[in-house]
Amino acid sequence: MDDSQFEPHALVVEDDPDVRDLAAALLEETELDVVDVESAEGALAYLQEHGSNVALIFADIRLAGPMDGVQLAKAVCTLWPTIRIVLTSGAAGGRLNEMPDCVTFMPKPWRGLDILVEAERAIRQPKAPVA
Repeated sequence: MDDSQFEPHALVVEDDPDVRDLAAALLEETELDVVDVESAEGALAYLQEHGSNVALIFADIRLAGPMDGVQLAKAVCTLWPTIRIVLTSGAAGGRLNEMPDCVTFMPKPWRGLDILVEAERAIRQPKAPVA
């Protein structure tokens, strides 16, 4: 792919439509094109087609469907290691110790500024490809 055509994306993964819309609206204020899905399975389907364009994934830990955000993060860290991942939850409980090292955790209620900071990091400080 021609690097001049690279347009970084943010992928919002949240099953609550109000929270998903709020996070997407915040991220639309950045340089990132925003795509939102309601499940980890939807995220993986999107990543299979467009993974090389995704700079940031912002996902809830608790998601509808068979996969949760922690499982999604583990898959993304393995298959797309250059993507910055932010997981959020208001009730992470014991799941915090299950998160891979590549994940940033942001407790709910999160602040809009915190999301914008992570988006800026994804744009300005992309993870290096695995050698």
